[in-house]
Amino acid sequence: MSTPAPLAEQLRPGSLEELIGQGRILDQIRPLLQGNRLPSLLFFGPPGCGKSSLAILLARSFDRTWLRLSAPETGLSALRKKIAETDILILDEIHRFSKAQQDFFLPLLETGKITLLATTTENPSFHLTKQLLSRLHVLRLKPLSPKDLTRLAGKGLDRLGLSLPEDSLEMLVKASQGDARTLLNLLEYAAELPAEDRGREKLTSKLPQVMQRSDKQGDSHYELASALIKSIRGSDPDAALYYLAGMLEGGEDPRFICRRLILSASEDIGLADPSALTLAVSCLQAVELTGMPEGFIPLAETVTYLALSPKSNSTYAAYLAAQKEIRENGLRTVPFHLRNPSTTLHKQWGYGKGYKYPHAFPGSWIQQDYLPEGLENRTFYSPKDQGMEQKLNLWLKGKLRKKPGKPK
Repeated sequence: MSTPAPLAEQLRPGSLEELIGQGRILDQIRPLLQGNRLPSLLFFGPPGCGKSSLAILLARSFDRTWLRLSAPETGLSALRKKIAETDILILDEIHRFSKAQQDFFLPLLETGKITLLATTTENPSFHLTKQLLSRLHVLRLKPLSPKDLTRLAGKGLDRLGLSLPEDSLEMLVKASQGDARTLLNLLEYAAELPAEDRGREKLTSKLPQVMQRSDKQGDSHYELASALIKSIRGSDPDAALYYLAGMLEGGEDPRFICRRLILSASEDIGLADPSALTLAVSCLQAVELTGMPEGFIPLAETVTYLALSPKSNSTYAAYLAAQKEIRENGLRTVPFHLRNPSTTLHKQWGYGKGYKYPHAFPGSWIQQDYLPEGLENRTFYSPKDQGMEQKLNLWLKGKLRKKPGKPK
């Protein structure tokens, strides 16, 4: 006796009219069906939003041979054999192919030998090559709305011959977070429970734990990271801790979070509190030593400290200003007095001539030009009166107000 297909597979739509949700995308797709040839497309969206179903429906709409494969399970050698007699290839999780593997498709798409209908949960701007993206029309799908999920649940309940209290159904829809596959899997699980366990309270306790998903495989990965850093930058420890918890509860790699905190300490806090960078680096070491789940403790401390620290992006802005100067006008030659006269020939050319050794002067400081000719008075670094940065600049301001000293 064969095992019945999962409910999600049983309810896979047989036509575009049966597809639930994604009305905006359907409006963009219908004109494509009027042509003689289907263009290569990339369906980008979170899990369970209908990417593969839509690709299959499109492939079936044309009188062409088509094949569906999954990137994690298919190597290039096997792929070459399988697509030899195929007109349309549906490739799930294309982001799992390396950049070199993605290049395999370039000549095929360029010549029109094959139409590629690819799906991905990863942001294509980060995980697909520019060359491949330029040959694909990208269609972004959204999570299904609660209304769409409720409609889908009705179909699932009918197929299972199952009835659920309204509040239990609402709980399952909310727990699914826009993912149709998750919803249908939960309905199947509920169908195996005794009728007396299907009330909201008992059903909640009986179901497998449904964790808040940060969706490392999709855009939410970057959205949560962005929200965390912006909350730190805005000095809001409560919001920063909330997004940290969201990332960790969703299974985010804590090392990724640590790397973002190190950059935030340098970019947003900078010289206003130089110890922030030290703490962020120490946090990475602490997380690697302790591991998870206890690693949330040093992470929470660091996130809170960074949010509470005074803020200054002066060094970040200073570098960008120097970078802009070089990119626009090129790198100017180093002044001769700053060049190291490491050979006799260098000395003959004047390398190092006129250089004033700061430690030979009172206070280990002497006025002299360090920037190249033409940039002598150019300012890239503009200090801010925040935290330690103000104290650091008092020393230099005091030197600049004095006349150049005499050698010791």
